[in-house]
Amino acid sequence: MSETKTIGPEALREAILAGSELAILDLRELGVFGDGHLLFAVNLPLSHLEARIDDFVPRKTTPIVLCSEGETDAHLTDLGAIRLADWGYADVAVLEGGLKGWEAAGFEVFSGVNVPSKAFGEFVEHTYDTPRLPPEDVKAMMDAGENMVVLDSRPWDEYHNMNIPTGVDVPGAELAYRVHDLAPDPNTTVVVNCAGRTRSIIGAQSLINAGIPNRVVALENGTMGWHLAGFDLEYGQHRRFADLTDEGHAKARAIAEKVAARFGVPTCTHDQLAAWRAEAGRTTYVLDVRNPEEFEAGHVAGSRHAPGGQLVQAWDRYIAVLGARIVLTDDDGVRATMTASWLIQMGWPEVYVLDRALEAEALAAGPYRPLVHGLDAIEVATVGPDGLDGDGVVVIDLADSLTYRDGHIPGAWFAVRARLADGTKKIPDARLTVLTSPDGVLAKLAAPEVAALGRDVAVLAGGTAAWVHAGQPMEKGFTNMADETNDVWYRPYDMDDAQEGAMKQYLSWEINLVNQLDRDGTTRFRAFPD
Repeated sequence: MSETKTIGPEALREAILAGSELAILDLRELGVFGDGHLLFAVNLPLSHLEARIDDFVPRKTTPIVLCSEGETDAHLTDLGAIRLADWGYADVAVLEGGLKGWEAAGFEVFSGVNVPSKAFGEFVEHTYDTPRLPPEDVKAMMDAGENMVVLDSRPWDEYHNMNIPTGVDVPGAELAYRVHDLAPDPNTTVVVNCAGRTRSIIGAQSLINAGIPNRVVALENGTMGWHLAGFDLEYGQHRRFADLTDEGHAKARAIAEKVAARFGVPTCTHDQLAAWRAEAGRTTYVLDVRNPEEFEAGHVAGSRHAPGGQLVQAWDRYIAVLGARIVLTDDDGVRATMTASWLIQMGWPEVYVLDRALEAEALAAGPYRPLVHGLDAIEVATVGPDGLDGDGVVVIDLADSLTYRDGHIPGAWFAVRARLADGTKKIPDARLTVLTSPDGVLAKLAAPEVAALGRDVAVLAGGTAAWVHAGQPMEKGFTNMADETNDVWYRPYDMDDAQEGAMKQYLSWEINLVNQLDRDGTTRFRAFPD
């Protein structure tokens, strides 16, 4: 293999400003990445490179820049460059000096995760003066029995974990779609909340942009602000929007037309999409913004699931190529149009809604299955749940540390795949080392690496999910730790202690992002006056 190219910080910043296609991939674990990174770097840990690279960077000639912290972890970019070259990626460079070199050049370093989207939320609030109410005012309205409805813009799992009293789960892209049925009385005040700030702001402004007659406000600082104000939350609730009525659907389609006109949301045909997909020099993402169950029931072949609210809140979970073309799909264009309007305001250069997305071709069904490079070529012994019984067996769990804490096979050790050479030194040697991960895929990928360390290795067939399905017990907590828990970015609600201090720090961080954006100077956020 020829020597990997490098790119200096100044040249990389110029490439970002140029607006051409570019993927900046930070190969560190997510928790380490969250401590500091480039604004437009997308986190893709080396541990997961095989399983995510094809979705993140589908075109093999896309310019890619790899980065890590610097000299201390340069092995991450070295290995990443080798693997990408093996998979056919032809334009890969490494950032000279890594994050340390970028900072030394005088450029901004951002902490946290999903920063471009969160910074955009603050931009929206400042630009449009999105109405908001502090928790105390909302609580007083509830106590007074005012005509109001609380719409929680988070996905179901977050809502089900905890929510504002009376709140109904209506994830972000569903708000303008469902609000007409949830608040048919124009005198009803609509309060939109999320965990913190971004989805509350974007959700409330979506309804305002849609022109509904109701008063709309964001709950200031979301569930965190509610908790910090000393008010009780609900847990395990099941309130969710009902099926859409014909009247509600007609109103949703009407407002989508107005939003499309205001923000210049274009559509494309299936023939145009096919031509774009065949284009050698351009990246096109096809993302379905509906609910998970709708996606699995039938979707455009080759599209990926990216719920609209989450796509706006965290586009870097789905897209890595700056300057790429984005095509959004749904069943009638409403949710795709609302989502597209926000991506356009974020500065994405080409965003389209696929016209009659589900009508013009045979649909694919079931969950999306990503391409995992090299998985089928790995030959490794497997064992079932019964194979973990007896002496001389040690289990290594490669799930993320948060998943491990919430439940793992009793006695299993936690380790991070990209750091197994060090992690396994802390794990007792055994007759057989069995690797597991939630679905077994990461465990299989890691098996040759553990075997190269001199251990006899097997993989738990079906992963930890098979263990659970077999009715086997699970253990909670950080019981056997061979590595640090900095593989995950822990949200305040994920922490075992000091939650309130973390909440205050998090909210201050979000609010201050606007000032840091001004110093950075690389965003292309767009304002659309009324």
